[in-house]
Amino acid sequence: MTEAPDRRIVKLDVATRIEMLDIVQTVLTQLCKIVGFEDETIHYLAVAVRESVVNAMKHGNGHDESKRVVIQFTLLDQAIEVEVKDQGKGFEPREVPDPLAPENLLKAYGRGIFFMKQFMDEVTYEFPPRGGTVVRMLKRLAA
Repeated sequence: MTEAPDRRIVKLDVATRIEMLDIVQTVLTQLCKIVGFEDETIHYLAVAVRESVVNAMKHGNGHDESKRVVIQFTLLDQAIEVEVKDQGKGFEPREVPDPLAPENLLKAYGRGIFFMKQFMDEVTYEFPPRGGTVVRMLKRLAA
């Protein structure tokens, strides 16, 4: 992702509880306004981040409330980077079913990664040796 010498970072360390999503969304919205994103873009950023955090809680941490999700927001020059870390066992991105495949179109789940990739400029995954998944997403201001 992008490096900047004057990085401004906000970090949230939350319990694996769905009601924590409101706090994450509130912080994200305020930081996006600081960067200068339009309301419509903020909406789509919120969808991408929400999906990532829900995936971390549900698939990564298995709804185990003793496990944490760490969300780090880095404000860059005309961009925001969001990093979401869980304490799960990781996953194989190539094994995630295609939500646009005919057999998956009517399923009520399986679109989180798709939304992240559609709404963000960059999405990468890291699987540290000690476990967990780190999802990094970057969104730049439109030119």
